[in-house]
This record gives sequence, C-alpha cells and structure tokens, in this order.
Amino acid sequence: MWEARAVTGRGGELLEWARAQTLAQEPLRRELLRAPQDRVLVITWWEAADLAADLPELPEPAADLITRPVHRWRFESVS
Repeated sequence: MWEARAVTGRGGELLEWARAQTLAQEPLRRELLRAPQDRVLVITWWEAADLAADLPELPEPAADLITRPVHRWRFESVS
C-alpha cells in the first residue's frame, strides 16, 4: 500500500500523477483511492512468496506536490 498527502488543493493532481505511473511489472490488481486532506492511496495485489519479495514500488512524487514523504506498507492476506 502506498499513501501520500498532497499539498492542500492539489489532491486531484496527485491522484492523476499516481494513475499515470507505470511499474516494471504489472500487479494482479491496482486500486486508487482518495481520502480527506488531499490524501491518495494506491493498493496493489501481487503474487509473491512473502512480504520480503522484490516487487516494484511507486516512486516519490515531486517534493513540491506532497507535504511529507510517502508512506508504504506491505500486507498479506490471512483469510
């Protein structure tokens, strides 16, 4: 999961930036979401052996587009 907070009023621009990013490998599924305070979330699903697998990641957007560094988390399905 990739999450960034845009500079106030630039959430739409950050969403479009995230949508335009290509990865070296396509995930099984990719979903873009937005949240209050101009946050953008990208969730990708991968076929991987474990959480430490070497998988492509979205890069950091331009520093003038975000208010802080991107947050990244990896999860695995347990159900």
